[in-house]
Amino acid sequence: MTLGIIENLVNDLTRLPGIGRKTAQRLAFFILNMPEGEAKSIAKSITEVKDKARFCSQCFNITDSEMCEICRDEQRDDRKICVVEEPSNILVIERSRFYNGLYHVLLGSLSPMDGVTPERLKINELVRRIQAGKVEEVIIATNPNTKGEVTARYIRERLEGLPVRVTRIAYGLPMGSDIEFADEVTLSKALEGRRQM
Repeated sequence: MTLGIIENLVNDLTRLPGIGRKTAQRLAFFILNMPEGEAKSIAKSITEVKDKARFCSQCFNITDSEMCEICRDEQRDDRKICVVEEPSNILVIERSRFYNGLYHVLLGSLSPMDGVTPERLKINELVRRIQAGKVEEVIIATNPNTKGEVTARYIRERLEGLPVRVTRIAYGLPMGSDIEFADEVTLSKALEGRRQM
């Protein structure tokens, strides 16, 4: 009976991204040996996020209220919107503590082969936000892969003719790396994104 319970937990944990069977087994036994209060706190947090999480009505970030904290923050620069693919991208950008504008989450990237067309993303909502006024710059921060590039190009075309500056985040060589180990695409993007010193 107990092994069946553990096996069920292991099977459920393997559904999480990046968790293989061995890691799931270690986690299952770790959870089993945790103090009851800690284990129940994790279970409560999972239940709470499933019950209360929703998309912000303005930017489509994850929130538990009508608008997320970032959109409600009057200290943010509402003349800039950084466009990202997923809510998790916001956490990464926020950790840099460099950007102080607003965000717009597309909830994916264009991939016609997978059935992800412009209508399935939050691109029309982005256009409406810009048409409402105030926004001076849209920073496109989609992933530096084929889908991200296609999405960035499509957004740039959709925003053509609107009174807004469209920029793309620069990417290229990571700090501390050697040029000799960079691939051609990374190096070309680093050269393309160069700026005056």
